[in-house]
Amino acid sequence: MAAAPFSDLFFLPSSRLSNPRRSSLSLPTKHKLLTTTLAVATSSAAVPGDPSPTLDLKEAHLVKLLTRSIRIGKYSESAYFLECLVAHGRPPSAVLCTKLIKGLLSSRAVDRAARVISLLESHGRPDVFAYNALVSGLCKAQRFAAAAAVLPRMRCHGCPPDVVTYNILISSLCSRGRLSEAMSLHRRLLADSCRPSVVTYTILIEATIIDGGGLPAASRLLDEMAAKGVRPDGYTYNAVIRGMCRAGLMGEAHDFLKSLPERGGEPDVVSYNILLRGYLSRGRWAEGEGLIAEMISDSMRPNNATYSILISSLCNEGMVDRARELLREMTENGLRPDTYNYDPLILAYCKQGRIDTAIDFMGTMISNGCVPDIVNYNTILSALCKSGNARYAMEVMDKLREAGCHPNVSTYNAVVGGLWNSGKREEALAMVAEMMEKGVDPDVVTYNVLSSCLCRDGLVEEAVGLLRDMEGGGFRPSAITYNTIILGLCKVKRVDAAIDLFVEMVEKGIRPSETTYILLVEGMGYAGHRAEGLEVAKDLASRSLLSESSLRRLSKSFPVLTMLEEMQ
Repeated sequence: MAAAPFSDLFFLPSSRLSNPRRSSLSLPTKHKLLTTTLAVATSSAAVPGDPSPTLDLKEAHLVKLLTRSIRIGKYSESAYFLECLVAHGRPPSAVLCTKLIKGLLSSRAVDRAARVISLLESHGRPDVFAYNALVSGLCKAQRFAAAAAVLPRMRCHGCPPDVVTYNILISSLCSRGRLSEAMSLHRRLLADSCRPSVVTYTILIEATIIDGGGLPAASRLLDEMAAKGVRPDGYTYNAVIRGMCRAGLMGEAHDFLKSLPERGGEPDVVSYNILLRGYLSRGRWAEGEGLIAEMISDSMRPNNATYSILISSLCNEGMVDRARELLREMTENGLRPDTYNYDPLILAYCKQGRIDTAIDFMGTMISNGCVPDIVNYNTILSALCKSGNARYAMEVMDKLREAGCHPNVSTYNAVVGGLWNSGKREEALAMVAEMMEKGVDPDVVTYNVLSSCLCRDGLVEEAVGLLRDMEGGGFRPSAITYNTIILGLCKVKRVDAAIDLFVEMVEKGIRPSETTYILLVEGMGYAGHRAEGLEVAKDLASRSLLSESSLRRLSKSFPVLTMLEEMQ
C-alpha cells in the first residue's frame, strides 16, 4: 500500500500544469478571469495604443476577485490575484494584505504569507499591522528565529516595531520557558524607546514567577512598572497569583491576594478561582473550603467557573455523586449550569465505563435547558471508540449533526481511530475523506492517530510517508509522532531505520521522551542486538535518563541482575 493515498486525503495533489498557482484555482474563478482577460484583449484590439481604461477595468475586477476570495477564505486564489495585480503595476493594499497574511497563516501556509509581505515591501507600503500578523503567525508555527528576523526588516522599511510586536515575541518566548531571552528582548524594547504596556509586564511577571523567581522577582517588575508610569490592572495581579499557584507557592499566593488592597488593587472572583484551583489540584480541600468561606465573607459571590472548579475536582477524586449535588446547589443559588459545569461529570462517567449513564446525563442536561456542545459529544464519542463501540459512535455522530452541532477535528480523530481499531479501515479512511470535504483541517493528533493505525497494521513505510506529508503541510511532528513510528520500525525489526529516525528527531529540536529511549532499547533487544541494547541502556541510566520503573520494564528484555547491578 503506497503512501500517496494518504497524501491525497490531506493535501491537494501537486499540479502537473505549467502554472501551479493558476491551476489551483476553481473552475468558476478561472472562468471569471478568462472572461476579464478576453474583454481586455478585445478592447485593446479595438483601440490600439489607448493607455486606458481597459487595464483599469481589469485591475478593478482583480481587486474585486481578491477581496471576495479573502472574504470567503479561498486564500490560495487570493494569493494568485495579488500576484496578478502586482504584475500589472497596482500597489497592493496593506489592509487586504494583512487579511490575506492572517488567512494564509491560519491555513499554515507560512511561506506564502511571507511572500505576501515581500510583495508589500517591494510594491507597496507595509504597515505595522501587516508585520505583526506575520510575526504572530511565525511564532505560532514555532519559527521564532524567522519571527525575530522580521524586526530589522520593519525598521528598514520605515515601520519600527511597536509594543504589540515585542509583546508577541516576548509571550512566545515565555510560553516556551525561554525567560532570559524574553528579558533580553524587553531590554531591547526599552532601548528602542518603545513604551512597554501593562500586557508586557503581565507576561513577564507570570513567567518570572514560574521560572522560580517568586514574589521578590515579581515585586521588582511591579516596581519597574510604577517607575515607567504603567499601572498594574486586575490581569496583572491575577497573573502573579496564577504564577505562584503554578509554582506551588500557595501560601505566598494567598498572602498576595490578601495584600491587594494595600497595593491599590482589589481581588475579584477570578483571583479567588485561580487560588481555589491551585488548592484543589493539590488535594488541599481544607484550604479550599476556607477560601470559599473567605470569598463569601468578602461579598464575592461564587460564579459558574467557581462551581466548575469544584465539580471537576470532586470528579477527579471519584466523588461523582457529590459533584452532581453541586449542580443542584448551583440552581438553588440562582445560577444556571453551563456545558463547562456538566462536562466534568460526563467525563467522569465515561472514565468509570458508565457510558450509558453519561448519555442519559446528557439527556438531563438538555431537559435543563443546556444544549451540549462539541466537547460534551467528543467526550462520549471518545469513550465509545475506546470501548470498541465505533458503530454506536457513528450513530451518536449522526445525532450530533441533527442537533446542529458540527463535528470538529477532535470528533473525527476519535471516530477514525475507533473505526480503524475495530477493523474497519476503509470506513476510517472514508471518514478522513469526509473530514476534508467538510473543510475540517487535520491537526497533529490526526496524523498521530493515522500513524499509530498504520504502524499497528505493519504499514510502517506508509507511516513514514505520512510523516513527510505532515511536515510538508506545515505541521511540526511531536515526540509522540516519532515514538509511534520508532515503535513501528522496531516491531518489524528495522532498528537501523528507527535509530535514523531518532537522530532526525533530535536534529530537528524535538526532545526525546523517556518512552523514546525505552522503545529503542527494547527494539534492539527484540531484533537480536541485546549487547548493543544493554550498552545503550547503561549509558542512558548513567545520564539519569531512565527511571526505576523504566529499568524494571527493560528487565523483560534483558537479564535483570546483570543490567541492574551494572547500572547501580
